[in-house]
Amino acid sequence: MPGSSAWTRVSDLQALARRSWDRGELLREAIRPTGVHPRRRALKRPTAAQLRDEYAAVRAWAADRHASHPFALETAEVGRTTIGTNLVPSAAVFGSAADEAAFAGRRREFDRFRRLADVVLAAEPELEPWMLRRPLAALDLDDALPDLVRAARWFADHPAPGIYLRQLALPGIHTKLLEQHRRVLDELISTLDPARAAGGFEARHGLLTQDPPVRFRLLDPALAFPGGATDVVLRVADFARLELDVDTVIVVENKVTFLALPPVARAVAVWGAGFGSHTRVPGWVRDARVLYWGDLDSPGFAVLDQLRATHPHVVSVLMDSATLEAHRELCVREPKPTRASLAHLTSEEALVYASLAGARLEQEYVRWDWAVSRQMAAVGQRER
Repeated sequence: MPGSSAWTRVSDLQALARRSWDRGELLREAIRPTGVHPRRRALKRPTAAQLRDEYAAVRAWAADRHASHPFALETAEVGRTTIGTNLVPSAAVFGSAADEAAFAGRRREFDRFRRLADVVLAAEPELEPWMLRRPLAALDLDDALPDLVRAARWFADHPAPGIYLRQLALPGIHTKLLEQHRRVLDELISTLDPARAAGGFEARHGLLTQDPPVRFRLLDPALAFPGGATDVVLRVADFARLELDVDTVIVVENKVTFLALPPVARAVAVWGAGFGSHTRVPGWVRDARVLYWGDLDSPGFAVLDQLRATHPHVVSVLMDSATLEAHRELCVREPKPTRASLAHLTSEEALVYASLAGARLEQEYVRWDWAVSRQMAAVGQRER
């Protein structure tokens, strides 16, 4: 039975070299050689019986190994006591990481990385651990990496600049580059200054943050701002300074629902519950009756749980078993439902959350007459 299929092919050796490349091993060798090269890779080779029975196939196999490749061949004697001594390839030996990279078809990238590493480590030797950990990321960044390194050094030397990232003025470095590569910049800064605090990018590096806007509607026309404005977008800081004479705040996640809510006396609607996690929530929100209507799905209950963690008096509406069962045929499957434990749900909410079983009822599929009647009942008013 022919055994040539078991002999090591050139493509098998190339697969091993490419695996070493994909793992970043060859690039790491360019920075800190480990002594693995010369690397010897043993070959599965013909036996004496195969040499006798498949001589032409063995010759073709050996010739392919002897073709021009960036490795040396070791040979071994086969058949001395049976058909006479023959030398066949027994191992491929790569003299250097550069040779193995060339065999993987990556010699140009290898040389480019070596030049890049020389530039980066000449400027910041402390970044060697990062280069060893993320060599492929460094190679992908190419000419952008030295600029990111310069920016990282600036942040390491200025731990609390108190500016927006957009305001950073370093010659030849556009802040758009820094925005695009925040993760890498964060890693570089943290490597140069390991004592950085935990938190988001801005908090860790002493930058100012842009508060998300708050959009709200004054559902009572009597509360309209000068000029009749009732649909308003403000910064969180400005929203926190408002003094509104309301006793009900309705929080909804769906924009169309937010826009379609009917007039309600002494009430304001807020689009999105994100404002509720902010420390600068105005006192009138804390003192008002807060109603939350989210999607009937696991993320909706997770948002309710988070909102109630800071506002324990929040009441959910249209997130009950009656609404779910009345619209069960309109439910879809959640792609990635969460089964996290939510400590701030009421017992009824917890039962509905558990009964979802991966189902999702989005707000826009709830019948509008059903939604309005229950919203008004929760507010304690009749629909106008």
